[in-house]
Amino acid sequence: MKPADRQAFFARLQQANPAPTSELSYSSPYELLVAVILSAQATDLSVNKAMARLFPVANTPQAIVAMGADGIEPYIKTIGLFRTKARNVVAMSRQLLDLHDGRVPADRASLEALPGVGRKTANVILNVVFGAHTLAVDTHVFRVSNRTKLAPGKTVGIVEAKLMKAVPADFLFGAHHWLILHGRHVCKARTPECWHCTVADLCPYKPKTPAPAGLE
Repeated sequence: MKPADRQAFFARLQQANPAPTSELSYSSPYELLVAVILSAQATDLSVNKAMARLFPVANTPQAIVAMGADGIEPYIKTIGLFRTKARNVVAMSRQLLDLHDGRVPADRASLEALPGVGRKTANVILNVVFGAHTLAVDTHVFRVSNRTKLAPGKTVGIVEAKLMKAVPADFLFGAHHWLILHGRHVCKARTPECWHCTVADLCPYKPKTPAPAGLE
C-alpha cells in the first residue's frame, strides 16, 4: 500500500471512530491484564461475562492469590483453556506481589516475564495503560494487514515490524484498536463485509463481497 493510501486508510478509520478503546471491560490496569490473559483463544464477550462474575469477588493480586487456581476456575470455566489460564493468572499475580509491589509494570521485559504474558499481551498493556506506540498483532490485525496489503507477512513478528514502519506516526497510538475492530466487525475472516467498508477502495482484495439481498 502506498504511503498516501496508508494515510487515507487510517484517517478514515479515525473519522469513523475518533477514540477507539478495547472491547474488554476493566477498571484498573490489573483487571485489564487479567482480561487480556484470559482472552487468548476466546472472544471479548465471553471474557467480559466471566470477569463480571470474578471481579466483584476478586480484582486485586492479593485477592486472586488468596483464592488460588481452584477458587478462580468456577468463575472462568466458560472460557477455553480455563484451567491453564487460572494457574497463569495466579502465578502472574504472585509475581506482581513479589517483584512489583502488586503493580502492573510499565516496561516490556518485566511484563513479558510474567506468567501467561507474551509479546501481544505486553503490547496491549503498554499501549492501553501506558500510552506507548505499540501494535498488538492478533488474528484480526494479522488478517487485515495481509488482506489489505497494509503490512503483509507470514508471521506475527513480520507483520508487527512492518506495521510499525507502515502506520503513519500520527495514527500509531490508535492503530492497534482500529485494526482489531475493523477485522472483528467488517473485514471478517470468512466473508469480509466489503459493501460497507470505509477503506474498500484502498484495499486490493478481490473479489469485493457484495451486500446480501435486501442490504444493497
